[in-house]
Amino acid sequence: MLKLFPLLSLVLFSLPAVAASSLTALETRWLKAAAPVVSYAREQGLPLDIVVQPQEAPGSVPLALGFDGGRCKLVLSMRGNAQAEAVLQGVPSARQGLMIAAMAAHEIGHCQRHAQGGGFVQRGIVRSDLREQGETRREEGYADLVALAWVHARHRDAYQEVLAWLRSVRQEGGSHDTRAWLALAGDSTVFDTAQTPFKQADLLWRQGLGE
Repeated sequence: MLKLFPLLSLVLFSLPAVAASSLTALETRWLKAAAPVVSYAREQGLPLDIVVQPQEAPGSVPLALGFDGGRCKLVLSMRGNAQAEAVLQGVPSARQGLMIAAMAAHEIGHCQRHAQGGGFVQRGIVRSDLREQGETRREEGYADLVALAWVHARHRDAYQEVLAWLRSVRQEGGSHDTRAWLALAGDSTVFDTAQTPFKQADLLWRQGLGE
């Protein structure tokens, strides 16, 4: 079993691989949209693999990140899963690929934290629910900022649109309430530097932590 830290919630499941020749049209569309993010992550040396669940996964988060054997697993759970369409409900078809890329960039943020020895690496330690909720919120905040920094670098004209969408999927309260960090990113000029999206996100993230 692998721990997965997705955009919208936390789930656990095993990760069998599936041959590329048996991908569905929906899986292919998501993978193509995420491809630029995956390519960038690998260029940065992140230990990233792609896994597509061949079995039906109703109620699962469509795109999530797992860790196994020191590697990150970007996991698609599309089959028999209404969430694969619902997560993009209300997003114009012409912009759905961009939102998928933003979701992938969010997960790559988790991968980078894991590769650097941060994030959820120490999750085996017993903690109170409240403390763990706070830690999850902080990690989700960092990953959201990575997504925004990546969008700013490659799709600057759509930055505010992606930011608005992220705000719409973040519920008030709970472990995935990242609004404090999203508020810091309201002006896209916070990412007007030559640093990587990871470093840009880290600076703003620490500001949100009060460091």
